[in-house]
Amino acid sequence: MTQELLKFTPAYCIVGIYRLITDRNVRKPVWDKCKHGVVRGAAVAGVWTFFTYGIQHAFVKYFLLKTPRFSTMSEYTLYGYTIPLATYATFIFMSSQITGIIKFFLSKNLVIAKTRAWDQVVASRGKGPDFWGPYVEEWEQPPKVQLGGFEWEKWVGGWIGRYIIRNAIVIPLNLFVPFAGIPISAAVRSISTARYLHSPYFLAKKMDPREIATYMEERKVAYYLFGFTAALLEMIPIAGLVFSISNRVGASMWAFDLEKRQHMFARGEKRPKPSRIVELDDGTTVELKPAQFGGKNGIVSGGDMAGGWVEGDDGSTKAVGGRYVSGEGVVAGEVKKVA
Repeated sequence: MTQELLKFTPAYCIVGIYRLITDRNVRKPVWDKCKHGVVRGAAVAGVWTFFTYGIQHAFVKYFLLKTPRFSTMSEYTLYGYTIPLATYATFIFMSSQITGIIKFFLSKNLVIAKTRAWDQVVASRGKGPDFWGPYVEEWEQPPKVQLGGFEWEKWVGGWIGRYIIRNAIVIPLNLFVPFAGIPISAAVRSISTARYLHSPYFLAKKMDPREIATYMEERKVAYYLFGFTAALLEMIPIAGLVFSISNRVGASMWAFDLEKRQHMFARGEKRPKPSRIVELDDGTTVELKPAQFGGKNGIVSGGDMAGGWVEGDDGSTKAVGGRYVSGEGVVAGEVKKVA
């Protein structure tokens, strides 16, 4: 089961939701810390909605909907149901406001709740601090990395970046296509979200910035898929606050499975994966680095090389054709053979 989940990391987000709902030892400490903030935030949001809905509805109806894009429309069809356009647009605006109000009252307690959720999952596994061992390299030749991630990743992960994305991309797009802006924003924030969710794992292993960057680069696709799914869930109005906690639970479950693999390499049960030398149809040779997240079969993406290879049960290796990037430029073509 562990290996199957490692092949498809978004499943850990679903596991996190299930664990948060069904495990009282995780759910109760989280709710005890959040319940007062949720009650206060919901009360204020209810008052805000009661007194401002009419004003915002009138603003949308008499100003926003008078623009050329909406002037010929009076109703909106949402998945087969007809909704007055002004009502739909007002709902989009207010759902973001309600989420912000509740989050304001949770603020610090939400951070503590996430920490409690992680700690409770660790405790439920019966593991102590010594379970998290030092970093062990799983590739013979690690990929080249950018320490701390790229600048744009840091920007979109900050509160200013999130605010701009939500108000300049998500809300405007949602007015044209229901919830269309959410997956676009989630894709932009995927890597920064994944790095944040696994920050307790990196801290427990005492990994330095280069080790963190290398570890994530070696599992770039896995972290992207997990981060995209987690960001997608967290951007759902109101419910996203709950998912922000369940995602931390799922991240903890994934960290346990990753650490088990690290122990295997530390004990010598597994050996670092070698590179694969392939020859393209034009005679060019390219070195491919294997993906760790997907078992024997997977897409490789990392460092200054990219490509793929598939290892059969008999030990034979077959490279996957496609686009390969080397330090001297781009070489495209089908792989002819593997050394």
